[in-house]
Amino acid sequence: QDSPSSILAALFSLSRFGFGIMGGSEKAIAREQALPGRKTKMRVARTHHVLGNPLEGPWPAAMKVLVMASGCFWGSEKGTWRLPGGGIYSTAFGYAAGFTPNPTYEEVGTGQTGSTEAVQVVFGPDKVSAVDILRWFWESHDPTQGMGQGSDRGTMYRSGLYYFDDEQRRLIEASKAAYEVGLREAGRGMGNITTEIRAASDFEQVFYYAEDYHQQYLAKPGARPYCSAQPQEVPLPPYSEWAPADFSEEERERHAPKLPEAFWDKHAPTPHCVIR
Repeated sequence: QDSPSSILAALFSLSRFGFGIMGGSEKAIAREQALPGRKTKMRVARTHHVLGNPLEGPWPAAMKVLVMASGCFWGSEKGTWRLPGGGIYSTAFGYAAGFTPNPTYEEVGTGQTGSTEAVQVVFGPDKVSAVDILRWFWESHDPTQGMGQGSDRGTMYRSGLYYFDDEQRRLIEASKAAYEVGLREAGRGMGNITTEIRAASDFEQVFYYAEDYHQQYLAKPGARPYCSAQPQEVPLPPYSEWAPADFSEEERERHAPKLPEAFWDKHAPTPHCVIR
């Protein structure tokens, strides 16, 4: 019996030869066009394969959650769980911002669920800031590519950020504006940032877990080191230059980056770096 890894490797190989396995429509669907899905949630391991913490909530009271989609599901998750400082409590790969409840990988691949492939990040803000995570997000892919990333095209590969409180919203919107300027001044990207930014509360459930074999895939034996992300090698401008203007001094200080600049000097995303 073929393993999940070998099946996925075959699918990726087919897609590279133009069979469209990893591509779908670049036109968003309406709710009434979506597949029906199911009430039964996906079964996943109890604990994170790398961090050892629970893969599903409820989360400790001090934890915050952010859902992000950068067109490279495995690489995005690995890049996030590797952020230093002990602030990343758990990560999971799944399907976000769609209409179909508990979709499968194959269903998402049709473009008929409305979902995008995403990573749920659970973090302790006293050790890693949302600003640190947002910097990794912006720098780890090209957020100007619309419905796709690299050779992977379709609504399921769109860039997206889904926030859980108003402070996250303000940080996301301010960092987006700053990164858009940074890309433009560097002559990188394909134009304006196309990242979808929406509240998690806009959805009946913003994030559904993917199949267990996807979880922490790049840390497991036999993993295929694939990543379609297109980092532009442009740094997010310093937080002091773009912190939301309506933040109080307390809010500004509380969300200040925790990771030192030396980390970014050595580990800032470059093409395919998230899978090494």
